Amino acid sequence: MKIFENIINHKINTITAEELMKYANQFNISVTRGQARKIAEYLKGRNVNIFDDRERSKLIREIAKAAGPQTAREVNKLFTELAKS
Repeated sequence: MKIFENIINHKINTITAEELMKYANQFNISVTRGQARKIAEYLKGRNVNIFDDRERSKLIREIAKAAGPQTAREVNKLFTELAKS
């Protein structure tokens, strides 16, 4: 199962705005292109583990600062869906 987590985390840490939009649409999560761009820029190069509740919570707080609390809630839904997959 650890390899699955590594693959998901790698994708999160290297995601582009276009990919984020694709996943958001796939999971019916509302994210604008501008928000996706800000989030992707923030995530780029970070080594975040979305399977760790504390790390994910810290990341969501940072996303809320960059893109707003509603977007952060939507991104958290996306991360939760990806973690369950």
